[in-house]
Amino acid sequence: QVQLVESGGGLVQAGGSLTLACAASGTIFSINAMQWYRQVPGKQRELVAAITTGGVTNYADSVKGRFTISRDSAKNTVSLQMNGLKPEDTAVYLCAADVRTSFRTGWYQYWGQGTQVTVSS
Repeated sequence: QVQLVESGGGLVQAGGSLTLACAASGTIFSINAMQWYRQVPGKQRELVAAITTGGVTNYADSVKGRFTISRDSAKNTVSLQMNGLKPEDTAVYLCAADVRTSFRTGWYQYWGQGTQVTVSS
């Protein structure tokens, strides 16, 4: 199957920076869009940023101008550069990817386990 593994989370002071990385592996025929979400207990999962195969990006209003998503399609990786972090950015960050495992299958969204980002004030 397909596995997505995130790395790069941690504890940072407000105003600081972190870079998250996510690598997809397994039976991958093709990857379409890749995304970063975040989850806070008791709240709905939020789409933070997304990037298409052509490099078109979109961001949640709350992170525009602070976060940058990028990908390396040859390596099946996606990154999220986070600058100017705020306490309200504290969450578990999960990467996701729309994957086909063969030319016969449709697109399916796979998820990583998540990495904790904590921003102290």
